[in-house]
Amino acid sequence: LFRSAVGLLWLVASQIKWSFVETLDFAALWKFRLALWQGTLNTLILTGVSVALGTVGGTLLAVGLQLRFRPLSWLIVSYVEIFRNTPLLLQLFWIHFALPQLTGISTTPFQSGFIAVTLQSTAYLADIARAGIQAIPKGQWEAADALGLSARVKWLEIVLPQALKIMIPPLANIAVGYFKASAVLALLSVGELMTVTTRIAQYSFKPIEAFTLAGAIYLVLGAIFSSLTYKLERVFSTSEKRQ
Repeated sequence: LFRSAVGLLWLVASQIKWSFVETLDFAALWKFRLALWQGTLNTLILTGVSVALGTVGGTLLAVGLQLRFRPLSWLIVSYVEIFRNTPLLLQLFWIHFALPQLTGISTTPFQSGFIAVTLQSTAYLADIARAGIQAIPKGQWEAADALGLSARVKWLEIVLPQALKIMIPPLANIAVGYFKASAVLALLSVGELMTVTTRIAQYSFKPIEAFTLAGAIYLVLGAIFSSLTYKLERVFSTSEKRQ
């Protein structure tokens, strides 16, 4: 296996045009560092706030499903299915171009991107929250009812805290996924990292360097988030074993 890996690396290295690699000038991008920082920050803000709101919205939808009120359940399930089974890009275009025609309310590209990510993440997180709520042992529901606890106390102090603990690992994975998927928003020039990178590539005439640097930023931040997600999964799995 080791020899095969070495052989593969040698084969790849032998095919690389090192003379071209030597012509790459990443130093030329230094003057765009503030723009890259702002684009990265916009990406983090858009992703973080959208997923946070999606968590709240998804949890409310999951609670609504537990009420067993058929018209409400039908509306929630329809919403979840529509936003889970259509591409983010399609939703983005519809919100930015079609919605203003229907409502007369226009949005900026950033607002459209924010709304699209929030609505779709809400749909995905509704399913995650539903699974978390259904994972609560039936005995705890029955005990809460036997004690005469109000619905507010039962949900806020017993059910949701436990469900949230179950939700955190998949929630972290959703956040990482949307951090990477935010590159799609560049098609509307939202102002996130990929939008800024495209503009830098045009202004500097260094497209390979610009997109390689953007890829490195996505890679490093994605690796950090994935590492944190893995640690969260270990923490909560250890906690469950102790219980």
